[in-house]
Parts: sequence; structure tokens; C-alpha cells
Amino acid sequence: MKFFIDTANIDEIKKGMDFGMVDGVTTNPSLMAREGRNWRDVASDICQLVQGPVSLEVIGTTAEDMVNEAVELVKFGPNVVIKIPMTMPGLEAVKTLANMQIETNVTLVFSPLQALLAAKAGAAYVSPFVGRLDDIGQNGMDVVAGIIDIYDNYALDTEIIVASVRHPGHVLESAMMGADIATIPFKVIEKLSRHPLTDTGLEAFLADWKTVK
Repeated sequence: MKFFIDTANIDEIKKGMDFGMVDGVTTNPSLMAREGRNWRDVASDICQLVQGPVSLEVIGTTAEDMVNEAVELVKFGPNVVIKIPMTMPGLEAVKTLANMQIETNVTLVFSPLQALLAAKAGAAYVSPFVGRLDDIGQNGMDVVAGIIDIYDNYALDTEIIVASVRHPGHVLESAMMGADIATIPFKVIEKLSRHPLTDTGLEAFLADWKTVK
């Protein structure tokens, strides 16, 4: 499974790359705004730093506006993927962009049916938001399982990016289900390596080593 890092922070991306945990990056307007810099400078820096896919999101609400924005966003680099919201105008934009050979990532997906529509429109990626579903009492990973079943049924090429990841359990379930990608905040990436038995085991080894003469 590929790991994308869900951030617009250059330091977090660099640290994730040092660990070998960054196969791509996903951003959104909220993440860009947190950086306190011109978003164009942030996008340019990320696209130059990362070799894998970088999702940059449109803010238009009509198909025409989304397509026009996409044409400008891809100028940041050949690795740019256009993030499009799961709406009917969004699907129209996805279809148009697919015909233009521009890859898209359909975001804000909350049901398997939405993911099916995105794939049929020609999306390269689809992003089910599991954490937000958990927040309202649904099991977000059930949606991922449903998407995987549908895509397998029809041999659809659209890759599944498990998004809105809140904890290591989401990453574990994604990997066990066979999701293509999880896009993970840096703070969760750090937690993936931790286990209390690892810590106590290391402490015991080091304590024993001090007794060696």
C-alpha cells in the first residue's frame, strides 16, 4: 500500500520523506491556509520536492470553473493531480479533464455509489473520508470495503485513497482490506511505529548491555 502525506507543510513532508513514508501528497485549501504563505509558493515548493502525485484542489463550483482552474494548476508540475469535489458539476469536470489526459482525485466521497460515479467519470483516484463518517456514528471503513468490492467486480482502474485518517487503526484496516493508498497526517505517521512492548524491550536490552564487561 502507498502512503501519501496529508499536509501542505514542507517540514512535515521532508521528515516523512526521510522516513521513506511519502509516496505522494494530498493538500486542500484548509491545509494551504494554515501555512501562512502564498498558496502558489506552497504548491510550487511541494511539487518540486515530491516526485509522486501531488493533489491540488480547485475551489470553483461549476464544471467550467473547475476545468479552468485545473488547467492552471497542472502548470505547477507533471505530478499534479486535480482534486475535484463529489458533485454533479464535479463529475462533469472529471470527465472533461480525463479527456484532456489530466488526472483527478474525487474528494469528499462518503458512499460506495459516489465512488462508482467518480470511477465511471474517469477519476484516477477517489478519496473516501473515513474519519468524518466515524464522527457521525457510521463506520467509515465499511464504505471503503464497499468501494473495493465494487471496483473489483468491474475491474475499475480508479485507485482508492483512504482519507480523513485519524489513527493507526484506519491505516491497518486499509492495508488489510487492500486499499491502494492511505493519505495520512504526519502525527499519525509517527504513531504507526510505536508499540509499548517495543519501548520496554529496547529499555531492557540497553539496561542489560550496561552490565556487559
